[in-house]
Amino acid sequence: MLPVDEKLKDFYQEIIRRNQGEPEFHQAVLEVLGSLGPVLAKHPELREHKVIERICEPERQVMFRVPWQDDKGTVWINRGFRVQFNSALGPYKGGLRFHSSVNLSVIKFLGFEQTFKNALTGMPIGGGKGGSDFDPKGHTDNEVMRFCQSFMTELYRHIGEYKDVPAGDIGVGAREIGFLFGQYKRITNRYESGVLTGKGLDWGGALVRKEATGYGLVFFMQEMLKARGQSFEGKTCVVSGSGNVSLYTIEKVQQLGGKVIACSDSGGYIYDENGIDLECVKQIKEVRRGRISEYSKSQPRCKYIAGGSIWDVPCDIALPCATQNELNGRDATSLVKNGCKFVAEGANMPTTPEGTKIFHDAGVAFGPGKAANAGGVATSALEMQQNASRDAWTFEYTEQRLADIMVGIHQRCYETAEEFGTPGNYVNGANISGFIKVARAMVALGLI
Repeated sequence: MLPVDEKLKDFYQEIIRRNQGEPEFHQAVLEVLGSLGPVLAKHPELREHKVIERICEPERQVMFRVPWQDDKGTVWINRGFRVQFNSALGPYKGGLRFHSSVNLSVIKFLGFEQTFKNALTGMPIGGGKGGSDFDPKGHTDNEVMRFCQSFMTELYRHIGEYKDVPAGDIGVGAREIGFLFGQYKRITNRYESGVLTGKGLDWGGALVRKEATGYGLVFFMQEMLKARGQSFEGKTCVVSGSGNVSLYTIEKVQQLGGKVIACSDSGGYIYDENGIDLECVKQIKEVRRGRISEYSKSQPRCKYIAGGSIWDVPCDIALPCATQNELNGRDATSLVKNGCKFVAEGANMPTTPEGTKIFHDAGVAFGPGKAANAGGVATSALEMQQNASRDAWTFEYTEQRLADIMVGIHQRCYETAEEFGTPGNYVNGANISGFIKVARAMVALGLI
């Protein structure tokens, strides 16, 4: 990032004043503002149109009560959210997150990031995000179904294939999307496939959607390596998390010749110097929904470290794929000290500002999430295309489309960073490229 423009500093203080108690949102806004000084110098008309002020204010914020009943008959009350941030480029597009950490700040930061991420894909989609502080873990299928039905009973009036198209995120997979779509269909009496993405393959879903965020991250990293005359071949990689994004990040890294030696969950991490056995991890996480510690029981050569930091493992490439702010300054220092040269974010804002600065100061090639993890939403947009045309594409064709999109994102970030005087700085490249695309559309559409 660049030093924040003086006038933007005043604006940032106003953001804090108007959005009190929302630290994640503040952090996301500051990260983008740190790139925009040169843009405003080159395009002063954007300041006149108050584009930054408008782009930082969601077009609509919906918050609602979600009452539901568990299998024992006990009534629970959760809180639901949908923040429709910006529709200058198309209908709002962004996932639903079901996790106990969800609050308005988290949803607003995710929706803000989504606006620029979606712009970088080149697809005609705006930015939004939603979710609930409900956590599906530990609940039966029937309990999850009842919660999803209650959630959609309110949400349905705010979404539609030409209005807002949610998808999955943390805690929302094919099971949850199925329950949500079923309730939407029941209430509206319409089989509107394009209203949700991440659907099952038997009823409107797209091949590669499950793999897309992880695959896309690796395609982006592959381009980062190519730009420096390197490849995955022989590189050691550390991937945090062991959910959907992490699993398919590991899969594609292995296909391209890299060796993933560590992955994690909230309890700790596993280290396997010979390379992670992906099929074993998939059995634990996708089939049994167990803990990563179980890996060491069937793989005696592996070490399990409870509660440790996975970023202490020496590696060439680090791919944080778990959650926001998981990689802090201490972790970044440890990675740099141990020889890490490449980092790309598979999660949304997993690196703290201090960590990002340490990587930049050390010359580590750093791919921010709004560029590197855009593969998921890009493939959701491809699912929308297939739904609109009543079509279904092959895995190979869809994966190639995804790869082409990620190559394009890397090129836009790389070239924009050079154009604005910070060659190799993917944070500036992503922020500026995404911002300019959205800003031009907003100006063209008038004061709305």
